[in-house]
Amino acid sequence: MKKWVFLLVMLLPLGCEAIQQEPQAINVEYSNTGDQAREAAPQKKAPTKTQTKAQTIKVTKSQVYQGNLLLVNKQYPVHEEGVTADVVNLFRDKELTQGYVVLDKTIRLSQDVAQKFQTMVNAAAKEGVSSFMISSGYRDNKEQGQLYKSMGADYALPAGYSEHNLGLSLDIGSTQTEMNRAPEGKWLQKNAWAYGFILRYPKDKTEITGIKYEPWHFRYVGLPHSAIMQEKNLTLEQYLDFLKEQKKVSATVEGKAYEVSYYPVSGNTSIPVPVGRSYELSGNNMDGVIVTLLP
Repeated sequence: MKKWVFLLVMLLPLGCEAIQQEPQAINVEYSNTGDQAREAAPQKKAPTKTQTKAQTIKVTKSQVYQGNLLLVNKQYPVHEEGVTADVVNLFRDKELTQGYVVLDKTIRLSQDVAQKFQTMVNAAAKEGVSSFMISSGYRDNKEQGQLYKSMGADYALPAGYSEHNLGLSLDIGSTQTEMNRAPEGKWLQKNAWAYGFILRYPKDKTEITGIKYEPWHFRYVGLPHSAIMQEKNLTLEQYLDFLKEQKKVSATVEGKAYEVSYYPVSGNTSIPVPVGRSYELSGNNMDGVIVTLLP
């Protein structure tokens, strides 16, 4: 999170303004064991001839510390099993860096996240926004410790307590100007959610995140989570609290229906999931797991 990285300015000025797309509609419903009123009116469902069969999956305590929705901050450090297994050096993989530049040869990131980032910048390029740069990605504990020592607590977190230790976060810049003024920054703040990314440390949420505004720091959480967070103006901290409170959230994003459920985990836990339906499982790095039923 080196602040000076984003002061990089190239000689040629940006020739055109960004044309920003309008986000698609997001319909969100939520309910909990208290049967609270839903935010959106429930849709009528077509009758089915048979009931959906359910199966149970076994979840261990270690799953709490793995997945795309892990909360990492001064209170909740990264566990060894939480680091993504597909971290790659972006400079060495030219197929992953088409459409943007990397600041130096050492930058690493989850391969899956890099592919999704590339999809996002390709979409932005079609709208005339094309001066993206990645200045930082995954850092191991040694690198994070050195950064903390050199930058201090005002600009860095101790080793193991930074999202950069996960492999899911990246610092995004513009080769034209500072990110808070660049078309790239404006485009991302409006559209990143559609590709599963969130602005992790917004300007008006410092008291919640404990981190100063960082217009360059984006985190991959995936759909529908990024869409719900955008819709409700939630940080990751707030979103995870929201899921714990509501227990179950239904969301329709660009015509695709998702269902998100929170389950507390203290030991080996059995969780029901529909037979034959795809799902994703993520811990929250605190006390439970989130099951996301996919379209």
